[in-house]
Amino acid sequence: MDTKITYHREGDYLIPDMTPPPEPKIGVWGRRRMHYLQQHKEPIFTGMLLKETLNAHLEEIDKQAEEMLDLLTEQMASREGITEKLKGENQLTWVQKMNSIQNRVEEIILTELIYC
Repeated sequence: MDTKITYHREGDYLIPDMTPPPEPKIGVWGRRRMHYLQQHKEPIFTGMLLKETLNAHLEEIDKQAEEMLDLLTEQMASREGITEKLKGENQLTWVQKMNSIQNRVEEIILTELIYC
């Protein structure tokens, strides 16, 4: 990246013409990853920020996490026999089982993508 810095004059001072990087388009998973990097992997976070690769990384992690959430939830529900029929017959049981799956899938995502 060969970026030329330009300046403008304010009184006796030359001020660099800098704009902050655009905010990444991320959801909860990207924000969790960003927080983890800031708190526990500060050199990596700072390096990515300076190389301007942080936003792309967070967007990719967020996308992967959402895809993993959908896929694992569907697979676990199928394997455990949780169907729309069960939802119609016994909503409370369906909600309990789906909440259990959701919690397990979230733990997998946190372990495999966010906290690594």
